[in-house]
Amino acid sequence: MNMKKTKRELPLHLMLVPGVLILLIYCYYPMVGFVIAFQKFIPINGLFGSDWIGLGNFRYVLQMPDIWQVLGNTVFIASMKILLGLAVPILVAVLLNELKHVLIKRGVQTLIYLPHFLSWVILGGVLVDILSPSEGIINQLLNAVGLDSIFFLGSNKWFPAVLIFSDVWKEFGFSTIVFLAAITGINPSLYEAAIVDGANYTRQAWHITLPGMVPVIVLMATLSLGNVLNAGFDQVFNLYSPSVYQSGDILDTLIYRIGLLDAQFGVATAIGLFKSFVSFVLITISYFLAYRLVNYRIF
Repeated sequence: MNMKKTKRELPLHLMLVPGVLILLIYCYYPMVGFVIAFQKFIPINGLFGSDWIGLGNFRYVLQMPDIWQVLGNTVFIASMKILLGLAVPILVAVLLNELKHVLIKRGVQTLIYLPHFLSWVILGGVLVDILSPSEGIINQLLNAVGLDSIFFLGSNKWFPAVLIFSDVWKEFGFSTIVFLAAITGINPSLYEAAIVDGANYTRQAWHITLPGMVPVIVLMATLSLGNVLNAGFDQVFNLYSPSVYQSGDILDTLIYRIGLLDAQFGVATAIGLFKSFVSFVLITISYFLAYRLVNYRIF
């Protein structure tokens, strides 16, 4: 019986071979480069020809004056993106579920989903124009009601909010589709019974729709834990400037500047290795929680 099953499934396993090879070549083989974190790396000497300095790069990183500020920025921005990235799609999905006009519902879904396909290079330029302190439409509206212009992309007070809300605006359409799919799995007879009992739309949403979405909400929340140190390099890199390093600089942009601009390859690799290790631990915890809470399994 096992031989028959093996023969039947062999083509499926063979189909995985190209993907596994690509994964090994482009994802796992480059991980050999983590040894740079323990070297005073000089590119001309090759990967294993530079002097080994043990944990020297890590000690240097811990002594950097702004490392804790950057780490705090990363955790804060990423955490707020995760929280609002769950709350907003849930609310929008519940509201869209109450729309009875199919064409309007599909139109709204399409409009909110479109920004997901745009890169931050394009959206960064759009935001720079919209938020310009002199010609941006937002500041023109503020001036029209008698308020002073705000330099959104140059103020440490406003820059984190711009990052968080623009990211939520870009991605909430994609997450909304996931939660709408969860709503479609709720038994329609529950709504029929609620209507017979006199429950209005609000009561139905609170007592039927939201509880029915709980397994998917828990799953999405737990799987998001692994992104606590991923605050979005593409977005921050296209929007930040030295004037907002205090509130907008994150680990990925710090690695970029130290590694590529300052050519301190060992230090940059040490920060990246620390980030990868923490992310690995968080992803492991998140998958464990997803399995224990909602019985989610990869295999």
